[in-house]
Amino acid sequence: MKIDILTIFPEICRGPLSESIMGRAQEAGAVEIVVHDLRDWTTDRHRRVDDEPFGGGPGMVMKVEPFFAAVEELRAEHTKVVLLTPQGTCFDQAMARGFSQEQHLILLCGHYEGVDHRVVEALVDVELSIGDYVLTNGAIAATVVVDAIVRLIPGVLGDDQSVEEESFSDSRLIEGPHYTRPREFRGMEVPEVLLSGHHAKIVEWRRQRAEERTRKNRPDLLG
Repeated sequence: MKIDILTIFPEICRGPLSESIMGRAQEAGAVEIVVHDLRDWTTDRHRRVDDEPFGGGPGMVMKVEPFFAAVEELRAEHTKVVLLTPQGTCFDQAMARGFSQEQHLILLCGHYEGVDHRVVEALVDVELSIGDYVLTNGAIAATVVVDAIVRLIPGVLGDDQSVEEESFSDSRLIEGPHYTRPREFRGMEVPEVLLSGHHAKIVEWRRQRAEERTRKNRPDLLG
């Protein structure tokens, strides 16, 4: 799998995506992640990527030409182009799984008041938001999306079962609580069932606790 990220803040992405599991996934050849500076596709001496909006209004709008030049150079036969924007469809685990099966993704990172809408109309396959809030730029969102996608590529985590059992593997439930040593800490003890060795009872306990935690923290998932 290959992921190209187009942003005017490449260092925001490069640091997090070179560490830990993301770094090891690239070293192992499971994914190729290339972070590009969108300014490399500008043609003026000031390398401008933004201009004032037609019709007036506050802020600046990202120009159309650099995005077209970059995507047309990078796009291949099976490429999916994704724009990170607050106006997009809200990203979730099911979408992450779908994206993890793509051969090539190009992630476009917005900034300022957004991008010239002709980019959306002519280049973009999916408009994507990571939540109902606004960030300073799309590079932060792109880093989150890439992390969520890459960890789902088979073999990246080493133990694929951990992907199947975590939060949102069941779209209705978040993950239940976990414990490790010591068995007792400041009067708080690990639930006895987890020490029993009875696998079926442990599975049932975890399911019940997941439902309770979902009901408390994310009742919207239960309908």
